[in-house]
Amino acid sequence: MTSSGIAANGEIAVDVAIIGAGPAGLTAGYLLAKAGKRVAIIEKDPTYVGGISRTVEHEGYRFDIGGHRFFSKSQQVVDLWNEILPDDFIQRPRMSRIYYEGKFYSYPLRAFEALRNLGVWRSGLCMLSYGWSKLFPIKDVKSFEDWTSNQFGKKLYSIFFKTYTEKVWGMPCNEMSADWAAQRIKGLSLWGAVTDGLRRSLGLNKRPNDGQAVKTLLETFRYPRLGPGMMWDAARDRIEERGGIVLMGHGLKQLASDGRGGWRMTATGPHGEVVICAGDAISSAPMRELAARLYPLPMSTIEASRLKYRDFLTVALMIKSEDLFPDNWIYIHDSKVQVGRVQNFRSWSPEMVPDADVACVGLEYFCFEGDGLWSMRDDKLVELARREMDILGLVSPDKVIGGAVVRQEKAYPVYDEAYAANVDAMRHELEDKHPTLHLVGRNGMHRYNNQDHAMMTAMLTVENILAGTRLYDTWCVNEDAEYHEAGDEGAERTLPARQSVSEDQAAALASVREVPQRVAASDRKAA
Repeated sequence: MTSSGIAANGEIAVDVAIIGAGPAGLTAGYLLAKAGKRVAIIEKDPTYVGGISRTVEHEGYRFDIGGHRFFSKSQQVVDLWNEILPDDFIQRPRMSRIYYEGKFYSYPLRAFEALRNLGVWRSGLCMLSYGWSKLFPIKDVKSFEDWTSNQFGKKLYSIFFKTYTEKVWGMPCNEMSADWAAQRIKGLSLWGAVTDGLRRSLGLNKRPNDGQAVKTLLETFRYPRLGPGMMWDAARDRIEERGGIVLMGHGLKQLASDGRGGWRMTATGPHGEVVICAGDAISSAPMRELAARLYPLPMSTIEASRLKYRDFLTVALMIKSEDLFPDNWIYIHDSKVQVGRVQNFRSWSPEMVPDADVACVGLEYFCFEGDGLWSMRDDKLVELARREMDILGLVSPDKVIGGAVVRQEKAYPVYDEAYAANVDAMRHELEDKHPTLHLVGRNGMHRYNNQDHAMMTAMLTVENILAGTRLYDTWCVNEDAEYHEAGDEGAERTLPARQSVSEDQAAALASVREVPQRVAASDRKAA
């Protein structure tokens, strides 16, 4: 809604004010509006809703920010997707591979293919390295490098784990915790991969999905035909149809307690400041930013200011070619280039690319806001992407006919040694002092989660607001649960029980993912 929907004095009175129009904020806004509540949402982006799940458009080409498959084991989440966007999902084949030194490797790895691509000599060295790690394992295992070298040998670790992992997280593998490696690569071993490859080659696998013990959704996934932003554009439209307000280009200036348990939210936009008065407030803004804009300042502002984030940017290239490769995305395990992953937007949906004679790919660079990559001019980033595609042998530079850059700040919350204590300090203070302020979503809770997890935190928050009390603990996440895309979509159908989280809700909440923590400085080995 434009400024024409704002009262003459510049103030808006609603039941719930929401910060951020990402999946969590829009889910909350939609469900509240559907329940008859008056809602107002502020979004600092002037054009796009959806946050990291938005779809950016440039000259008819659409770019997904990171790749978002629509899968959840929670039937409640699946039903909500279908309710908001009933007729625009398509079923897409899934394919992703690893690219290393000019060759493609299946992901998950197939042992014989990997050994064949590496060649006899290097394969022999990998097996010798693996044998050495079994005979003489690292006994004092502290880091990702220690754990993975013990599991696969130093040689395979350096090929298939080190380069990509360091690109994504921006720290050396010998400083990442071994616990994260064990969680991330649970159940995978070189011997298991070899025996599985042998069975596959001999046709002995009879279990579902070509030998995997658990049937997964590796083959296909659902996806909005115009990208994930299509879902969140529709959610915004449904909110506005029900009388809700979505203020684009409005950033949070201050969130102040009104002294009566409610809130006065001041947002700065293209027409000046807007004040929104509400009984409840929902924030999906980064905890660090929220703390700095709360009034009065919380005691935990210092702890919140220490929270860190990993950012990334996508350089989209338009290439004169019908298509380059069938993959949805390719992991780049090559230290000669800075790019970490390459998306093929047509493989996500043919409608993402308007010209049948032009391929469109997105090169993802993981960085920190303000560093050299982040601060590089767009034209220089496009040139870097062209050069790196040439280095990789994927595209000749003269085939590139255009490019665009999309930056995504605070894409991944960083789990350093102190993050949990910092988050808990702010969380508990706000719950004690401000029961009508609710934190939701990835950045709102500083948790690296999937889209369905962000949505479920919002869905439970709406239940709490409608009940006038905290029926559900939105932080109730099973962090030890494995959340691979296993089982059937919407398999969990248990109805929610009051005062507890149902199995269905837990299925979405368990989608929170582990991220690496640093090995304590005192435990790091000398170089």
